Amino acid sequence: MEITDVTCVKLEGTLEEYPEGILQERLARPTDVYDEYRAVGSRHVTTEPGGPHPLTQYFLTIETSDGLRGLGGPLDRLWATATLEMGQDLLGQNALATEKIADVLFGRWGDAITGVRAKAISAIDVALWDLRGKHYDAPVYELLGGPTRDTLPCYASMLGFSVDPDDVRQRASEYHERGFQAQKWFFRHGPGSGEEGIERNLALAKAATEATPEHYDIMFDCWRSWGTSYTRTMVNRLAPYEPRWLEQPIDSQHIDQFARLTADAPFPIAGGEHDTTRWDFHQLLSAHALDIIQPDTYYTGGVSEATKICTLASTHDVPVMLHGHSVPANVHVIAAQPPTVCPLVEFLIQRNARYQHFFDESIVPNDGVIELPQRPGIGVEIDENTVERKESYGLE
Repeated sequence: MEITDVTCVKLEGTLEEYPEGILQERLARPTDVYDEYRAVGSRHVTTEPGGPHPLTQYFLTIETSDGLRGLGGPLDRLWATATLEMGQDLLGQNALATEKIADVLFGRWGDAITGVRAKAISAIDVALWDLRGKHYDAPVYELLGGPTRDTLPCYASMLGFSVDPDDVRQRASEYHERGFQAQKWFFRHGPGSGEEGIERNLALAKAATEATPEHYDIMFDCWRSWGTSYTRTMVNRLAPYEPRWLEQPIDSQHIDQFARLTADAPFPIAGGEHDTTRWDFHQLLSAHALDIIQPDTYYTGGVSEATKICTLASTHDVPVMLHGHSVPANVHVIAAQPPTVCPLVEFLIQRNARYQHFFDESIVPNDGVIELPQRPGIGVEIDENTVERKESYGLE
């Protein structure tokens, strides 16, 4: 099955409405230590009540000599450009030889184990696994050795929702009632917001915890924005709420500080969504830097690399909570792993409205669980009815 063409397509369409009508708040960012950045909202946040939201996304397609086509994405523009540039090395290759192709790409490009090139390899690998599934007429998780379960429990990832305590109480209760087995809320404030920001963060934690039953799991994400000193202060003040984990309080390149935090905190510390390949995670796991690791299938090297990271994590008895950029790809990796290795699917409520908009069949939870897709490959295709404008970019 020889690869004959590699294409990226730019799709434009309109998302009629986000869940709850609008995106209401962003998460904390490392740049929030500067006043002028702290006051700026996300480009996706709007105060308008609902209404249409224009979308522009890029998708990778890889075609083979026997007429099959593999799909990867969504991607952004820079990501798609790097993917198409690296796609030159795919022509004439056996599409089933995913290990060889990954080895060639990592070896061909000196900066391929990090940044946008690692993301490009990820998209290529997902598209190749989609092709493999279509070739063998089987879902990817079957080819990975699964399934280990028929359904996958999800946690609701609440990025984009208001962090006003009254709104948090309402939505935390609602999404518990919808069957999600846990929820993750995103802190808006870091060191630049001072004591007032600390109190607002604690108000969020209190509201989410009190609105849900005892022993219901609540997690909190800091998105690399806190620093070690601020994190230690917050760990002590969050302890009464017993979060299931605190995510990415500092950048994971500070492995020694992460290891100290993980050793000292009274609850688990998680991270790793911005780390790439098994080599990054080998360092994190060897240093006992994290209680939970969170590679992203689309950042770390694709289905192939995510599966290797799961195996590596299992040797350290550290669970893997795949970051939720792509639920359609993630469910295959998770379904092929024991539930002790991959316990939950992260389902970003607001982001999945965007990320799966152009798909003909969205992979979404019902009563808090996802049933395993039965279609061959990754299990999604582009729904042309959602596409208002298309532009294709081929290899030069």
